[in-house]
Amino acid sequence: MKVEQRLADLGVELPPPPQSLGNYIGAVQVGELVFLGGVSNRVRGTLKYQGKLGRELTLEQGYDAARMCAINHLAILKDFLGDLDRIERLVKLVGHINCAPGFNRLPGVLNGASDLFVEVLGDRGRHARLALGASELNDDIPVETELIVQIRPLSTSYGDEE
Repeated sequence: MKVEQRLADLGVELPPPPQSLGNYIGAVQVGELVFLGGVSNRVRGTLKYQGKLGRELTLEQGYDAARMCAINHLAILKDFLGDLDRIERLVKLVGHINCAPGFNRLPGVLNGASDLFVEVLGDRGRHARLALGASELNDDIPVETELIVQIRPLSTSYGDEE
């Protein structure tokens, strides 16, 4: 399956990868695993949502914010790998959800990212995950996610070998 074609079929356009807000990089490869740092619903420097789930934001807005996080992860992977078809499978998604006291629908928020990954990658997009509630997140972002991805090695061709 061509991942970028699937994105186009879904009407999803990858933005430029988000820029680091500190002294870190967006992705680190160790062997066949790529560890992606935290991303938010910031696209081209602008936050679509700010606030706490269960106070300023609804479950549906949180779901959309998590979906935007997934799109940002794919943008980072596209930039890092050059080819999204190198994704072998998603391993683990961790979501931090900025929520008001009493808001306990964390899995429903994180489904925004999980659902997009499965829509785009099929079974390769199914992953283990953890949804955590947070009392505060930087810039009052509603959701921050991090991701671990298994990738295929680059194909190498050495011509005719005997």
